[in-house]
Amino acid sequence: MYAYIKGTLEEVEQGQIILDHGGIGYRILTLANIMDALPSIGSEVKIYTCLSVKEDGVTLFGFLTREDLRLFQLLLKVNGIGPKGALGVLSALTAEQLRFAVLSGDAKAIAKAPGIGAKTAQRIILELKDKLNLEDAFCSSKDDAADAGTDGNVRNEAAQALAALGYSASEALAAVSGLEISEGAGVEDVLKAALKQML
Repeated sequence: MYAYIKGTLEEVEQGQIILDHGGIGYRILTLANIMDALPSIGSEVKIYTCLSVKEDGVTLFGFLTREDLRLFQLLLKVNGIGPKGALGVLSALTAEQLRFAVLSGDAKAIAKAPGIGAKTAQRIILELKDKLNLEDAFCSSKDDAADAGTDGNVRNEAAQALAALGYSASEALAAVSGLEISEGAGVEDVLKAALKQML
């Protein structure tokens, strides 16, 4: 129903905010770790939203980025994960960390989220692995899809090389993700830069 709401930030509490838009105060449940990223009270902010309608009430969930909203909606489709569990996962892991954990099969990282056990973490990996890809993981902020694809392929090959050297898949993905890659850089260049950063 609501794609986003842009309004004045009126109140901030743990796990929720109140946003004034057109004289209406919207209570929006959000991530516990969003507080540091919010502007000051009285500032205008745009919140991407998801409306949940259940027998016991209507709840509005909100996120600062489209990617957080997308991952929240994907988590809701996982059997056994409700809104509270999905918020818990995204509060414990950033969108990037969750993507890397799913793609590398790192159930331990996901199981650190409150209320998420080992079996649920494995289910999240199983059900989301085909819905996420490395290009998204490496290039979610890129606007040019063609550049993003090339960049993602170079990073992917470098991450695979790091994994072959004995690093965990999530360590390898995280290392190559944080690198600035100059135009024309090859896999070997990325691999060297990642190893230098990791040592």
